[in-house]
Amino acid sequence: MRELVADLFVSLDGFASGANEPPFFGYFSGGLAAWIEEELAQPQLLIMGRVTYEALTEFAPSAQDPISAKMTELPKLVFSSGLQEPLVWRNARLSRAPVAAEIRALKAQDGARLRSIGSIRLVRSLMEQGLVDRLRLMVFPLVLGSEGREPVFSRFARTPMKLLGSRHLDTHILLLEYAPGKDAPA
Repeated sequence: MRELVADLFVSLDGFASGANEPPFFGYFSGGLAAWIEEELAQPQLLIMGRVTYEALTEFAPSAQDPISAKMTELPKLVFSSGLQEPLVWRNARLSRAPVAAEIRALKAQDGARLRSIGSIRLVRSLMEQGLVDRLRLMVFPLVLGSEGREPVFSRFARTPMKLLGSRHLDTHILLLEYAPGKDAPA
């Protein structure tokens, strides 16, 4: 059975972005770049929603850096009712199927892991359906407060989590890895 990993990048106060924030909240570093390259070297099917797909296609398909080139090579599944084929990003396939049914079918097949990047609403839906095996939060040392945009967890259902591990990527960024729904409080 294939595993589904959901990766979300968040500020300390749980936002995915902020007013006029640069990519990676301005904390792109060698440690983060190494982690991204390490992750992209693994066989996987990237899964995303329309918003993340459109944000990434602004630069990734034509960029020449190793990270963008590897993302272009990887197979991608984009869930959207608004996008039209053909998709401009090479190796991307559009799905209009119900998300839960498509993911269940993919998880039942042999093959590389499924990995969601960004796509807050998609991850929320997958969590609600019990389809996420691991939730990984890349936590950036920044409180956005009133400048925060895209609150990651504001519409999630209450979900007990079990910490599987943590990793410092450099002096600023912490990766937290959880399994959803595994441990309920006593």
